[in-house]
Amino acid sequence: MGPWLERNGPRKAGLLGATLFLIGNLVTAIGIHVKYISLVYLGYGIFGGLGLGISYISPVSALQKWFPDRRGVAAGLAVSGFGAGSIVMAKVPDPLSAAVGLPITFVILGCFYFAVMVACAFVFRIPPPGYVVNGLDVWARRVYDVDDASNAETGSRTETEQAALPRISIDDGSNSPVSPVSPVSATLTMVPSAPLSINTSRRGSTISAEQVSYDPSLSMSLMDAFQSREFRLMYIMLLANTMAGVVIISRLANITSDIFGYTKSDASTIVSINGGFNLVGRLAFASLSDRIGRKNSYLIMLGSQVVIIASLPVIMKTGTNWAFLMAIWILTSCYGGGFGCIPAFLCDMFGPSNVGPLHGVILTSWSLSSVGAGLLFTAVYNNLLQSGSFTVHDSYIYSVNLKWILVSVVFGLCITLFVRTGIRDRLLPNVQGELFHIRIFGRIARFGRFGMRWMTMEEEQQAWAVYVVQRQLEDDQGDDLHYVGGIVSEKERILDGEKTSHYAEQSY
Repeated sequence: MGPWLERNGPRKAGLLGATLFLIGNLVTAIGIHVKYISLVYLGYGIFGGLGLGISYISPVSALQKWFPDRRGVAAGLAVSGFGAGSIVMAKVPDPLSAAVGLPITFVILGCFYFAVMVACAFVFRIPPPGYVVNGLDVWARRVYDVDDASNAETGSRTETEQAALPRISIDDGSNSPVSPVSPVSATLTMVPSAPLSINTSRRGSTISAEQVSYDPSLSMSLMDAFQSREFRLMYIMLLANTMAGVVIISRLANITSDIFGYTKSDASTIVSINGGFNLVGRLAFASLSDRIGRKNSYLIMLGSQVVIIASLPVIMKTGTNWAFLMAIWILTSCYGGGFGCIPAFLCDMFGPSNVGPLHGVILTSWSLSSVGAGLLFTAVYNNLLQSGSFTVHDSYIYSVNLKWILVSVVFGLCITLFVRTGIRDRLLPNVQGELFHIRIFGRIARFGRFGMRWMTMEEEQQAWAVYVVQRQLEDDQGDDLHYVGGIVSEKERILDGEKTSHYAEQSY
């Protein structure tokens, strides 16, 4: 539903998600009442799961557009609600079901969830065209005031710099420039590396030259993003980041009771506190990523997980309680931090118009780690118990599983190193015989059948200029509408017989 979300806006998506979630709870209540398990699977599994997924990505997609200057904080706040919900509602179902019965519990909770979700959905909206916050538009491009830009152009530029500005040629049959420019007859000629100032219609602001010179990533389609090498690497990265968390969290109560001797009540308290660290991790690492970068945040999280998973067998064997709790809570914080950072990472890499669909798809890595890693862990655990050589109180039945989890996380850490976050690193085409290229210490290194070759800065500049011109020509041929004056317009696409835009298709 990600593409549908981006076309119709977060409000409709939020209302749809709330409705599906309510239907899921009501169908589940009926299934429990008539004791028909298929209705439970249909209601809670399918309808509830669909409503949950749509409701999860709707606020995240909207907030990435409203806060281009604080994408990490916005994403962290959005997804932290998912962790906070489990803490707030953890103690509600049991006493409620004891008082009114399990079917009525699903009815009451479903109606309560629906009321809250609908109230929130009516607040959801996307920014209006031309929206600017703290000098940035929704694409995180720098925007300056027109007066400052005019003074900068007329007062601080030399004649040589003025002469270097790009020229707009008008295809009117003559050689003389025409003003004002007609959107119908104008043909834009842009030098990618040249400075440029562009007037916009909102508050008389001017987009800076360096940020609005033609950027191929702004026109990246959803399918191009799905098929990109970076998205595949980020998928593996998130898979590795969530694997240890989902497996260990699901077994945390058993580990604390069987290995460290905690009572069931104490184990339940530890699990609740662990949920708090999940919430803290979503906020802390997402906020940190605004300062040090998304990739660096994932390197820290995965690196911390590697150290913790490698030390857990020793901690469990020696029965060191405080070290175990500290290690688990840090591990859970890193697990939650992965969810907090990934929406902002996707938005930085592929643009705000693609974040909804990409976020929905990449979350399937979480599902894959839950199902795949969970089944493998359980199979190994049960086989060891059935062999008769071990009991639930032996730490080895957990330690042997930690070995393959450690290998998976180390692999994810290595994969993260190859995620290219710079636009040139990602989009610069491969040369003949090249397998991949990566920037090392500020310079691009090409790897292929020819071995390894370093690119000089002059070669990089030349190759990028050729690529930009080629992409600009390709995009110009497919555009439905151009904004003349140098703005790379938001393409209007023909969808269901009507022209719709990425951002401006609902009224404000």
